[in-house]
Amino acid sequence: MSIFMVYYIVMKVINVHDAKASLSDYLKRVEAGETIVICRRNLPVAELRPLVPPRTKRSIGGAKSIFSVPPSFFDPLPDEFLAAFSGDAE
Repeated sequence: MSIFMVYYIVMKVINVHDAKASLSDYLKRVEAGETIVICRRNLPVAELRPLVPPRTKRSIGGAKSIFSVPPSFFDPLPDEFLAAFSGDAE
C-alpha cells in the first residue's frame, strides 16, 4: 500500500482589467495570505503574493552562555594536516 501526499494550492486568477479596477480589494486579500495570478489574454504574466517578513537581526554573541571555544582551538595544526592543504600529502 502506498501513501501519496497531495498539496493543492489554490490561487485566484484575474485579468489585467480586474486588477486595475479592484487593486485595493486584491491587496487586502494578499495581505491576508492569498496569492493572486494576473493574466493577460488568459496567459499568466504576474503573481501577486505576500512578501516574506524580514528576518530579525541577530545579536553578536548570542550563544556566549551556551558555547565556549576550548583553548586547544588555538593550538598549531599538525604537519600532516597542513601538508594536505598545500597538496604535499601522499
